[in-house]
Amino acid sequence: MKILALGAHPDDIEIFMFGTMAAYAAQGAELTFAIATDGARGGTSGPAILARVRRAEATAAAALLGATLRFLDFPDGELVADAALIGALKMLIGETGPDLAITHAPNDYHADHRALSDGVRIAASFTVPVLHADTMGGTGFSPTHYVDISAHAALKVKAIRAHRSQDPERFVYATRTQNLFRSGQCNGAQGSLAEAFRFEPLFPFADIRELLPPAPPIRSVMVSTKRVDR
Repeated sequence: MKILALGAHPDDIEIFMFGTMAAYAAQGAELTFAIATDGARGGTSGPAILARVRRAEATAAAALLGATLRFLDFPDGELVADAALIGALKMLIGETGPDLAITHAPNDYHADHRALSDGVRIAASFTVPVLHADTMGGTGFSPTHYVDISAHAALKVKAIRAHRSQDPERFVYATRTQNLFRSGQCNGAQGSLAEAFRFEPLFPFADIRELLPPAPPIRSVMVSTKRVDR
């Protein structure tokens, strides 16, 4: 299986979907990570220095899974779903031939995320189904699918921490909180972790369950067995 993960910035794949990418890697899937912008505005350093540092950080994180890394190098903070972006995405999809593309939700918090989501939707067309990752903090997001990442949580943390220029501990905390919540939301076992996604069926792709790693096992729901005597 071939999976194409697309993030707007050098740390987005790690934050929003790296646990799922690790689950795919464990299944033997072929992974391609694509980063749309150069990340040059993600800090207070000079743009050229920051772009170079963030490229190296993304390379180190992708190497944890042996993923092929592609940089589209559009300007950070200026991404729009125009002909240039859509053309680059169509070329990328044609070259990699993925069975599934995963990218940002169309309503995520950052304009670059929304632009990339729109661009991927248009570029994918009839070629590949598109799955949307959870939003920052889960705001405005209604999942349709969950992936159990409990066995890959430590690797996800390591990948996030590879982005040292981005004050990564804030994302380590935020993602663990969100992944715990998403597991509880789908009735996963206590302490398990899940990443959430949303799929909008679009002809000719109606059902992608066979393309996803397993969800957390569902716990039995039962009434209390505690006896209360008055």
